[in-house]
Amino acid sequence: MSERRLRKTEATRSFDRLPLNALRVFEAVATRLSFAAAADALHVTPAAVSMQIRTLEDYLRVPLFRRSGRAIALSAEGALLLPGVRCGLSELQQAMQQLRQDRSGGALNISTIASFLQKWLLPRLPQFHDRHPHIELSIHTSRDPVDFAQGDFHAALRMSATPTPGLYNEKLLDEWFVPVCSRELLARHGPVRTPADLKRYPLLRSSDESWTLWLHPGAEADWHERGAAFDDSLTVLAAAEQGQGLALTRWTLAAQDLANGRVVRASEQILPCPRAYYFVCPESYLALPKLQHLLEWLREMAAAFPRPGDAAALISADPISAAPARVAASARGPAAPQRAPLRARRPRPGAPRGARPAGRGR
Repeated sequence: MSERRLRKTEATRSFDRLPLNALRVFEAVATRLSFAAAADALHVTPAAVSMQIRTLEDYLRVPLFRRSGRAIALSAEGALLLPGVRCGLSELQQAMQQLRQDRSGGALNISTIASFLQKWLLPRLPQFHDRHPHIELSIHTSRDPVDFAQGDFHAALRMSATPTPGLYNEKLLDEWFVPVCSRELLARHGPVRTPADLKRYPLLRSSDESWTLWLHPGAEADWHERGAAFDDSLTVLAAAEQGQGLALTRWTLAAQDLANGRVVRASEQILPCPRAYYFVCPESYLALPKLQHLLEWLREMAAAFPRPGDAAALISADPISAAPARVAASARGPAAPQRAPLRARRPRPGAPRGARPAGRGR
């Protein structure tokens, strides 16, 4: 056993042997200089107080009080011990009080993917801060799975086709792919109604949003993806806004840009994404009030977020939005909580089957 590990083991064992309850009783007696008054304050019997003091004196092998009839006074050793005991008990009490407060407020560490944070979550955060000013969100972006046992994260928001095993999972949002471009590019090349129409456009793409997903079964792929490729979903959307090409992007990323007219839809067709956004955390963390506040707020925001079928109300600047969008049936609100590992749910009538995986979300 290494010296460092030995010291750690010895320290742990010494803490295990500390008579913490006796130290608490000692502080009560030393403050009141009365066994009876200390017993009343601690809601125990005077005999129990005397036994704890004897236990502590045996442990330290020194007398802590001088007794003269019913009167008691601190011994020199007791007077030396008292400040340290009071300091230790005070720090312990503060630590426990801080822990109780942190359950309802204080720092709340969340991990999510950068694109979802910037385009969907970030614009809504002021509403959360107004409602819960005592909760301090700390948001980290990553695509990697969160190791809750090793890190200090309370929850994660991830795109996934299935729940994460061993954790609490709750689906917040379904996702769709929509083709978007600048208004000028749409006027130049026209709407996309068939795969052949894609030949007219330079196609912007990423590894997560490949145009091969757009081909329906039986379609003739007599075209090839051409145009710029990026490793970031937000760069693809920004390039479309600048008129550099046609982008197949996620609905959650493009919805606000469509509403503001920065991009327009190039097709009535909408492709359901095989992945969805999940709220993930250890089951035990659900007991934290501050985490419950966040989850309840996310449910509310997700339920209020328009789906592509509601595009007429959201995308007033879209020149083809007068025609109803063709989208597969999907749940409008967040799905019921799921605890992994779970079996895959049976598809609802009309829901897409056999969707091709689109990789991890950025």
